[in-house]
Amino acid sequence: MSNQTDKDNFEPKIVAFLCHWCSYKAADLAGTARLAYPTNVRTIRTMCSGAVDPVYIIKALLDGADGVLVGGCVLGDCHYQSGNYKARRKMNILHSQLRALGLDEDRVWLRWISASDGVLFREIMFEMVEALKAKGPNPMKHPWDIWKTVKGGWKPKTINSPRGE
Repeated sequence: MSNQTDKDNFEPKIVAFLCHWCSYKAADLAGTARLAYPTNVRTIRTMCSGAVDPVYIIKALLDGADGVLVGGCVLGDCHYQSGNYKARRKMNILHSQLRALGLDEDRVWLRWISASDGVLFREIMFEMVEALKAKGPNPMKHPWDIWKTVKGGWKPKTINSPRGE
């Protein structure tokens, strides 16, 4: 199969960390209003977007997600006063860390979605799927594959051995 055919058949996997009070309600509204949006997304409800640790996002990417969406309340509308501002700071730091490591920061999105914005949630999902299709599969999916190319393979040293074998 050619690379172009692979790219055409590629369906990205998206993990969405959604705020219980707004973004998750918007996703629910989109579903109950029968607004069709891509089935590529797997939602994880969090109490606040500020509670999403960047480690969870990196773990999702390493475990095979092609993109991660963090959805929170509109700025100034957080049920926990400043949670969405904390989320914004965490995402800025995460993006700079991903950039420094040479990884694709555009696979991690932060969006503000009101509880009454089911249509906006739908539009964001379509936009994200299209952007990830253009990028192709996540190269971070198999971070240890580089060791397969090392002559003889890579074998970890045992800690208990005095000689490090």
